[in-house]
Amino acid sequence: MSDFTYVENVAHANICAEQALSSNAASVAGKPFFVTNDEPMETWEFMNCMMEAMGCQRPRINLPAKMLLFAALFSKMIHHRLGFQMLSTPLLHPDTIYFLSCTRTFNTSRARRLLGYHPIVSLEDGIMRTLGSFSELADNLGLSRKQGSCGSSKADKLLGSGTAADILLWRDEKRTFSFVTVLFLLFYWFLLSDRTFVSSAAKFLLVLSLALFIHGVLPSEVFGFTVEKVTSDHFEVSHSALRNSLMCVASAWNGSFHKLRLLAEGEDWSLLLKVFAFLYSIKLMLNFQFRFLMGLVLASLFIVFIVYEQCEEEIDSLVANASVKVKWLTDRVVRNLPAFLKAYIA
Repeated sequence: MSDFTYVENVAHANICAEQALSSNAASVAGKPFFVTNDEPMETWEFMNCMMEAMGCQRPRINLPAKMLLFAALFSKMIHHRLGFQMLSTPLLHPDTIYFLSCTRTFNTSRARRLLGYHPIVSLEDGIMRTLGSFSELADNLGLSRKQGSCGSSKADKLLGSGTAADILLWRDEKRTFSFVTVLFLLFYWFLLSDRTFVSSAAKFLLVLSLALFIHGVLPSEVFGFTVEKVTSDHFEVSHSALRNSLMCVASAWNGSFHKLRLLAEGEDWSLLLKVFAFLYSIKLMLNFQFRFLMGLVLASLFIVFIVYEQCEEEIDSLVANASVKVKWLTDRVVRNLPAFLKAYIA
């Protein structure tokens, strides 16, 4: 819980103090007084109220403070180990997490009794007045994330601003939860069960066929609930979708051969390093079990994009700082190379 104070209440408290000093200085002179709105509330709830008033969405993911504190300590350690302290401050700082999660409430009874103070502006009115004075705040800071109000986020554009974006960004929580449930069941059916993949696929097709048959037999209304029939359009692939898929495959194939041709010319060192890094990452992934990798990928799909959308500016800033650091290290390594290697790389 935390106490907040609107600035007009602070000014009112100063006026009350001046009047009390004029009328009864002996009882108030030299004494400390706490002045707040006397409306303690959770810090996160206050932030949510501010965000909603600015037209932003409430955060959909709530993490425990202890988990964030551990992440902040880890972030601070990595920040110092990599030498980023000269470039920027850590994305998360333990002091910030502690300050936001601890209880900070104050007793204003002395100010009420001796100064005659009482809040003249409520916390809700104070929030609205603050945002009314800075109506352009959301636009200037780029905090608005509502789709259609200030444009799509980078995560939304990356996912194509379509159905996939709505699902992975949790726009429709019920729909996303349905997809998560189905994917988890498929993951368990094919990878976590003791059956072989062929056996699992055969049983899955059998269950699916039986479910479709039962669904087709059901009447249009059962116990007052409407049963939507599955039309043949759900099982058809349009010519445009098929053509686009084939074009994507052909484009990927041609792009791969183009990169191989560039490698064969032996001039593009950056491409060689990228290919080496890609193949080495594939080698590392093959050291893990396939079921572990698939589980990690499925979990990441529904976490990474929503986290990036919520912390877009912070992540972009961190990536930019990391890029500066990598470039600095690269230049330093190149400067220490022999002259003939520098000429060959150049």
